[in-house]
Amino acid sequence: MTRTLVISDIHGCITELQALLRQMAYRPDADRLLLLGDYVDRGPDSRAVVEEVMRLVRGGAEALRGNHDQRFVDLMLGRPEHADKFVKHGGLQTLQSYGITELPEGPADPLLAEKLGAAAEAVRSRFGDHLAFLDSLPHYAEDDRHIYAHAGLHPQYTPWHEQPLREFLLVREAFLPHPVTADRTVVFGHTKTVDIHGTPEVWFAGDKIGIDGGCPFGFRLNGLEITESGAYAVHHVLSSCRWVLKD
Repeated sequence: MTRTLVISDIHGCITELQALLRQMAYRPDADRLLLLGDYVDRGPDSRAVVEEVMRLVRGGAEALRGNHDQRFVDLMLGRPEHADKFVKHGGLQTLQSYGITELPEGPADPLLAEKLGAAAEAVRSRFGDHLAFLDSLPHYAEDDRHIYAHAGLHPQYTPWHEQPLREFLLVREAFLPHPVTADRTVVFGHTKTVDIHGTPEVWFAGDKIGIDGGCPFGFRLNGLEITESGAYAVHHVLSSCRWVLKD
């Protein structure tokens, strides 16, 4: 029987990802594995997570793009519009995992542009395949019952798949409290479920299923299992990551 297994917002937590795949007894030859983005930033080893995701995709898994992945790629490929957000939201941990030692002290570092430029050059020269992989990832996946996207669907766009990339990566307020206009259930990450309903458990809301367990913040990495009959089961691994947002 074919299962669909869905994981999102790994954020550099390689140990938790590998443990969750073992717990879910993932079988590449029988299961459909969907990863909903945000592989980098905050956690201890973004590079290892990207390498693992690349390996999984070579074996048949499907990986979508998240907003953190997009920002990392943009910065490394010389599109630095959001450099301050990259630094503030865990990007330095990503650079450390790629062997960068000359790091900005924070978003206000007067040498921010210079240090990030040097880091980008180093990452491009050594890990261009990682950047090309992340830059090639699709924005959504689907089946007969579900639409899978990193952040969700903005209800104003019909048909839904024509919404801008920004909405696939970032939509929140326009999505969470409003009915889905598509005719399927949307499975998404991006917004921690603890921020939606006060617990890191998977959020089931009829036409939406939120699975971001807040792994880099010390909560959990969730895995959603969907059986061939459409039944749901939830798996999780408690997180050992403890990233804190600093102003």
